[in-house]
Amino acid sequence: MTVRVRFLPDDVTIDAEVGEPLLDVADRAGVFIPTGCLMGSCHACSVEVEDGHTIRACITAVPPRREELTINLFSDPTW
Repeated sequence: MTVRVRFLPDDVTIDAEVGEPLLDVADRAGVFIPTGCLMGSCHACSVEVEDGHTIRACITAVPPRREELTINLFSDPTW
């Protein structure tokens, strides 16, 4: 099953497979998400999903049972 993933603020959209690592999806879309530890501890890869929750992209995969997922990239000036 595919999910349409939309990255804001640049409005880049790409189809992804359920379970595909979010960092891989962003890379395929040409979208940069900063990383640090790649284990979710440092929060460098924090992004916001459409419901306002913050997730860590390095430890998150494309969720099932959705047709679309919107991710708002915000920049942390410390990274």
